[in-house]
Amino acid sequence: MVRKLSSAYTGGAIGALVDSFNIWVLGKAGITSFIGVGLQPDFTASWLYPRLVWGGIWGLMFLLPVLQSRLFLRGILFSLGPSAMVLFMMFPSMGKGILGLGFGTLTPFLVVLLNFVWGMVASFWYQSGTESKG
Repeated sequence: MVRKLSSAYTGGAIGALVDSFNIWVLGKAGITSFIGVGLQPDFTASWLYPRLVWGGIWGLMFLLPVLQSRLFLRGILFSLGPSAMVLFMMFPSMGKGILGLGFGTLTPFLVVLLNFVWGMVASFWYQSGTESKG
């Protein structure tokens, strides 16, 4: 059970690191501005740390016995939780409205897409960490 807990949390945190790096690169490269999305975070410890912790917490969903043999589908399904939290709770609390439309019209699409990546990374990490070692 410790291996499963560790793999789930670590998978979520690693997925959050990849997700954070992706949004930072998209912002630095000007891609978010080009598509009209006002997300251009600075890659700092104070920005990254909560994302890693929450990514790990969300990763605990991989302990649920749902679609265990369907890695891609599982990652996509579990990525909808963090996406919903950001779009319906976090962005409105920041004054950017439901779906974060205050950041731009394509913000919901970008959030869901980046969280799909989180879900894929977390799913593969969890699966590789819990496979029996012959």
